[in-house]
Amino acid sequence: MEEWFPVVDETGRTTGKATRRACHGGTKLLHPVVHLHVFNSAGELYLQKRPAHKDIQPGKWDTAVGGHVDFGETVDDALRREALEELGLTDFRPLFVERYVFESEIEKELVNTFITVCNGLLRPHPVELDGGRFWTVSEMAMQLDKNRFTPNLENEFRRFGETGIFNRCLSSLRP
Repeated sequence: MEEWFPVVDETGRTTGKATRRACHGGTKLLHPVVHLHVFNSAGELYLQKRPAHKDIQPGKWDTAVGGHVDFGETVDDALRREALEELGLTDFRPLFVERYVFESEIEKELVNTFITVCNGLLRPHPVELDGGRFWTVSEMAMQLDKNRFTPNLENEFRRFGETGIFNRCLSSLRP
């Protein structure tokens, strides 16, 4: 069965639809995705390990939760679906960080970025992920540009981590 994604403009307004294959096949059709960065109360960031069977960036460390918005689905619904599918996460309070365009050699995504704090049990799905763990900010910084992380994760780490956006957002999530 073919997966269908919305084709959107840079504001997120749906302008059409296309298959996963078309969106990932070099057409550069802008399609929406969700990212959820999961922190613990110590300020460590949970990363997922992408399994070898993934068509994009296999075997690399990536955002805790990430996935496509399906055609006809809202960004919020996609975020909650992906969090459940990938980490078994149901009870969380996401905070919107930013929407931006990320372009690689083969695709162009409208990334809707969120963060949350979670100190409970995370259960990485054994088919969706090849495990995961919490990383300290300094540990991540030492591994940048060593081909261990997805380019999109490195981009977001620099964009939000080094500029202090994550810290400002985290302070509003903590009680």
